[in-house]
Amino acid sequence: MSDERRVAVVTGASSGIGAASARGLAAAGFHVVLSARRAERIEAIAAELRAAGQSAAAYPLDVTDRAAVNAFAASLPRCDVLVANAGGALGTEPIATGDPEDWLSMYQVNVLGTLHTTQALLPALVASGAGTVVVMSSTAGHQAYEGGGGYVAAKHGTHAIAATLRLELSGRPVRVIEVAPGMVKTDEFAVNRMRGDVQKAAEVYAGVAEPLTAEDVADAVVWTITRPRHVNVDLMVLRPLAQAAQHKVHREH
Repeated sequence: MSDERRVAVVTGASSGIGAASARGLAAAGFHVVLSARRAERIEAIAAELRAAGQSAAAYPLDVTDRAAVNAFAASLPRCDVLVANAGGALGTEPIATGDPEDWLSMYQVNVLGTLHTTQALLPALVASGAGTVVVMSSTAGHQAYEGGGGYVAAKHGTHAIAATLRLELSGRPVRVIEVAPGMVKTDEFAVNRMRGDVQKAAEVYAGVAEPLTAEDVADAVVWTITRPRHVNVDLMVLRPLAQAAQHKVHREH
C-alpha cells in the first residue's frame, strides 16, 4: 500500500451493499479495509481484490463492541473515508407485539455501530484534510411503514447521526453523506429479517420487476465519495422505479 493511496473503511463488508461498495472503491483506486464479523467472507473478498491488482485488507470486527472498534481505529495508519454500512433488520411484527430484544439488536448495530465507528475514526478523518463519512441509512429512516417499527426507529436514529454530525463538523474538512436506499434485493437482508425463512423473504420482492441491487447502491456510494472535495451530497435517496414510496410498490402479476 502506497503512503499516498487514500484509505476507505467499509463496515458490514462481508456481503450485499458493503461488499459491493468495497469492490467499487477498490476499483476507484482506494486502499479498502473491509470489516465485518465474518472473517472468512471479508478475507475472501480482499483476496479477490488483490488478485485483480487492487489494494485491500480485511479486519474482522463487530461494530457493537466499542473496545474492538477502538483497537481497529488505532491499527490504521490513516483513514480518508468511512462507509458506515453495517446494519440490518429483524422481524415484521407490529409495535403491539414486537420483541424488545429485536429492537435493541437493531438499535445496537444500526445506531450504536455507526456511532462507535464514526467516533473512533473521526480524528483520522479530520487529520486527512479531506475526510468523508458515508452513513448508510434507508428510506425507512425518512418514512414509517406498518410492520417496520423497530427498523424504522433505528434508521431514523442513523439519519439523525448524519444530520447532526454534518452540523457539528461545519468548518472542518470532513463531508457527511447519507445514502438512503429503498427496496434493494440482496442475498441476505430479507432472509435475515425473516429469520431465515427464504419463502417469506422472496415474497418481499414478488412481482417487482427490478428492485435495486447492491451494485446500484454501491455505484451511488462511490459517486458521492469521488465528487470534488468541496461538493457534499447531503442526502441521496434511491428507489427502484417500481417503488414510488414505502407503501406504494408496483407489482406485476
